[in-house]
Amino acid sequence: QVQLVESGGGLVQAGGSLRLSCAASGRTFSTYAMGWFRQAPGKEREFAAAISRSGDSTTYADSVKGRFTISRDNAKNTVNLQMNSLKPEDTAVYYCAAAYSSRSYRVPPSSEYGYWGQGTQVTVSS
Repeated sequence: QVQLVESGGGLVQAGGSLRLSCAASGRTFSTYAMGWFRQAPGKEREFAAAISRSGDSTTYADSVKGRFTISRDNAKNTVNLQMNSLKPEDTAVYYCAAAYSSRSYRVPPSSEYGYWGQGTQVTVSS
Protein backbone atom coordinates (compact mmCIF):
# COMPACT_ATOMS: atom_id res chain seq x y z
CA GLN A 1 0.00 0.00 0.00
CA VAL A 2 1.16 3.55 -0.66
CA GLN A 3 0.04 6.91 0.69
CA LEU A 4 0.37 10.04 -1.44
CA VAL A 5 0.59 13.71 -0.53
CA GLU A 6 0.61 16.45 -3.17
CA SER A 7 2.06 19.93 -2.84
CA GLY A 8 2.97 22.90 -5.01
CA GLY A 9 -0.38 24.12 -6.21
CA GLY A 10 -1.34 27.78 -6.25
CA LEU A 11 -2.43 30.77 -8.30
CA VAL A 12 -0.47 31.73 -11.39
CA GLN A 13 -1.04 33.97 -14.38
CA ALA A 14 -1.53 32.55 -17.84
CA GLY A 15 1.81 31.75 -19.41
CA GLY A 16 3.40 31.07 -16.07
CA SER A 17 4.78 27.88 -14.53
CA LEU A 18 4.18 25.69 -11.50
CA ARG A 19 5.84 22.55 -10.22
CA LEU A 20 3.71 20.00 -8.42
CA SER A 21 5.26 17.39 -6.18
CA CYS A 22 3.89 14.17 -4.76
CA ALA A 23 5.53 12.45 -1.82
CA ALA A 24 4.85 8.74 -1.35
CA SER A 25 5.15 6.70 1.80
CA GLY A 26 6.43 3.16 1.98
CA ARG A 27 9.47 1.28 0.77
CA THR A 28 7.86 -0.07 -2.40
CA PHE A 29 7.51 3.21 -4.34
CA SER A 30 9.60 1.84 -7.20
CA THR A 31 7.03 -0.90 -7.85
CA TYR A 32 4.36 1.66 -8.76
CA ALA A 33 3.76 3.55 -11.96
CA MET A 34 2.69 7.08 -11.13
CA GLY A 35 0.24 9.43 -12.70
CA TRP A 36 -1.20 12.92 -12.46
CA PHE A 37 -4.88 13.50 -13.03
CA ARG A 38 -6.96 16.65 -12.79
CA GLN A 39 -10.54 17.64 -12.21
CA ALA A 40 -11.93 21.01 -13.21
CA PRO A 41 -15.13 22.40 -11.65
CA GLY A 42 -18.18 20.69 -13.06
CA LYS A 43 -16.12 18.22 -15.07
CA GLU A 44 -15.02 14.64 -14.67
CA ARG A 45 -11.52 13.78 -13.56
CA GLU A 46 -9.16 13.38 -16.51
CA PHE A 47 -5.73 11.98 -17.12
CA ALA A 48 -2.83 14.42 -17.49
CA ALA A 49 0.46 12.50 -17.40
CA ALA A 50 1.99 9.22 -16.24
CA ILE A 51 5.39 7.65 -15.80
CA SER A 52 6.55 4.04 -15.55
CA ARG A 53 8.22 2.48 -12.53
CA SER A 54 11.65 3.00 -13.98
CA GLY A 55 10.95 6.48 -15.29
CA ASP A 56 11.93 5.40 -18.81
CA SER A 57 8.40 5.64 -20.22
CA THR A 58 6.04 8.58 -20.02
CA THR A 59 2.71 9.46 -21.57
CA TYR A 60 0.73 12.68 -21.72
CA ALA A 61 -2.75 13.85 -22.56
CA ASP A 62 -2.84 15.77 -25.82
CA SER A 63 -4.00 18.86 -23.95
CA VAL A 64 -0.75 19.09 -21.95
CA LYS A 65 1.78 17.53 -24.31
CA GLY A 66 4.74 19.82 -24.89
CA ARG A 67 3.90 21.96 -21.85
CA PHE A 68 3.96 19.50 -18.92
CA THR A 69 6.77 17.17 -17.90
CA ILE A 70 6.44 14.31 -15.44
CA SER A 71 9.46 12.95 -13.60
CA ARG A 72 10.22 10.76 -10.62
CA ASP A 73 12.98 10.14 -8.10
CA ASN A 74 12.74 6.62 -6.72
CA ALA A 75 15.44 7.32 -4.13
CA LYS A 76 13.31 10.12 -2.66
CA ASN A 77 9.90 8.53 -3.25
CA THR A 78 8.68 11.54 -5.19
CA VAL A 79 7.02 12.28 -8.50
CA ASN A 80 6.84 15.76 -9.98
CA LEU A 81 4.84 17.55 -12.62
CA GLN A 82 6.48 20.57 -14.18
CA MET A 83 3.80 22.72 -15.79
CA ASN A 84 4.84 25.45 -18.20
CA SER A 85 2.90 27.81 -20.46
CA LEU A 86 -0.13 27.43 -18.25
CA LYS A 87 -3.56 28.29 -19.60
CA PRO A 88 -6.79 29.19 -17.79
CA GLU A 89 -8.19 25.84 -18.92
CA ASP A 90 -5.51 24.10 -16.84
CA THR A 91 -7.33 25.30 -13.73
CA ALA A 92 -8.27 22.20 -11.72
CA VAL A 93 -7.56 20.14 -8.66
CA TYR A 94 -4.55 18.00 -9.49
CA TYR A 95 -4.28 14.50 -8.06
CA CYS A 96 -1.30 12.21 -7.78
CA ALA A 97 -2.06 8.52 -8.25
CA ALA A 98 -0.24 5.20 -8.11
CA ALA A 99 -0.73 1.92 -9.95
CA TYR A 100 1.15 -1.25 -9.11
CA SER A 101 3.04 -2.40 -12.16
CA SER A 102 4.78 -5.73 -12.67
CA ARG A 103 6.91 -4.36 -15.49
CA SER A 104 9.36 -1.52 -15.07
CA TYR A 105 8.69 0.11 -18.45
CA ARG A 106 4.90 -0.15 -18.54
CA VAL A 107 2.60 2.84 -18.14
CA PRO A 108 -0.78 1.48 -16.97
CA PRO A 109 -4.11 2.77 -18.28
CA SER A 110 -6.08 5.20 -16.11
CA SER A 111 -8.39 2.46 -14.82
CA GLU A 112 -5.53 0.76 -12.95
CA TYR A 113 -4.67 3.63 -10.61
CA GLY A 114 -5.92 2.58 -7.20
CA TYR A 115 -4.13 4.90 -4.81
CA TRP A 116 -4.84 8.61 -4.74
CA GLY A 117 -3.68 11.72 -2.95
CA GLN A 118 -5.96 14.41 -1.57
CA GLY A 119 -5.32 16.81 -4.43
CA THR A 120 -3.83 20.28 -4.80
CA GLN A 121 -5.55 23.27 -6.38
CA VAL A 122 -4.05 24.94 -9.44
CA THR A 123 -5.66 28.17 -10.60
CA VAL A 124 -4.53 29.95 -13.76
CA SER A 125 -5.79 33.50 -14.21
CA SER A 126 -6.20 35.11 -17.62
